[in-house]
Amino acid sequence: MADKSTFTPDEWKVLLESVMAAGMAVSAAEPSGLFGLLKEGFASSSTLVQAKMDPNANALVKTAVTDFDTSQGRSIVRDGLKEKLSGSQAGEIKEKCIQILRQAGALLDAKAPTDAAAFKGWLRLIAEHVAEAASEGGLLGFGGVKVSDAEKATLAEISSALKLAT
Repeated sequence: MADKSTFTPDEWKVLLESVMAAGMAVSAAEPSGLFGLLKEGFASSSTLVQAKMDPNANALVKTAVTDFDTSQGRSIVRDGLKEKLSGSQAGEIKEKCIQILRQAGALLDAKAPTDAAAFKGWLRLIAEHVAEAASEGGLLGFGGVKVSDAEKATLAEISSALKLAT
């Protein structure tokens, strides 16, 4: 079973960034305005809380969530994503987040093959929860569709980047 010590500090940083990148890719694919963004951020956070509370959650997932509980862990993610995404437009943010997920998937496959499916499935779950958090289109949050075509396409890209069946 893999744990944080299985990865170099730079590799662990990529795994932590991937947790945020999963939700950010979906948000960037179809920006939902302020309230939609808040709902999507809450969906991403609540998925972390669910993993923390789930006694059956994968140990590597729990380790990543535990790092988010520390100011050091949050700083690593914030600073890393700021460096990678600074100055990017929405479409570029999505592509850069997909690239982070691709790197994380490759790391998991290479260094934590027994935990890879669970961790990658959890990343996809984060993205799905974000996609379903706010209706797209409509007026003031009414009407519209639960998951837009752009979000569906991004979910497919995320699955592909993580080498998961869609």
